[in-house]
Amino acid sequence: MKATVKWVDNMTFLGRSESGHNVIFDAGDDNTAAPSPMEMVLMSAGCCSSVDVVSILKKARQKVSDCEVTVTGERADTVPKVFTKIHLHFDVTGVNVSEKHVARAVNLSADKYCSVALMLAKGLEVTHDFSVIEAP
Repeated sequence: MKATVKWVDNMTFLGRSESGHNVIFDAGDDNTAAPSPMEMVLMSAGCCSSVDVVSILKKARQKVSDCEVTVTGERADTVPKVFTKIHLHFDVTGVNVSEKHVARAVNLSADKYCSVALMLAKGLEVTHDFSVIEAP
């Protein structure tokens, strides 16, 4: 896997993946053009885990209609301001979705499948929890 990052202007950068997709980063203090690199780390962990959770629930034939994860990161006070803790909270919506299945999906993602969260967990505390919401 390979990517490039090119400086665009001020503190804005353009990332390009080997597969040809572009992402804009804004490392400036106001972050007006795009997410910061650290925000992208949080979003990457949330996306990677969500892919696992949705996939596992669909394979278990759960009637999931929505999955949203809120990812919260705590950072060190001094430079480098690395993440010290990350928490992922999943809101899974559907019809008669089993809490047991959601717990299993979240745990499998956390312990086995999510490459991003597992990589981050080698250097900081990563926690997960969830809520199941009955669809109308």
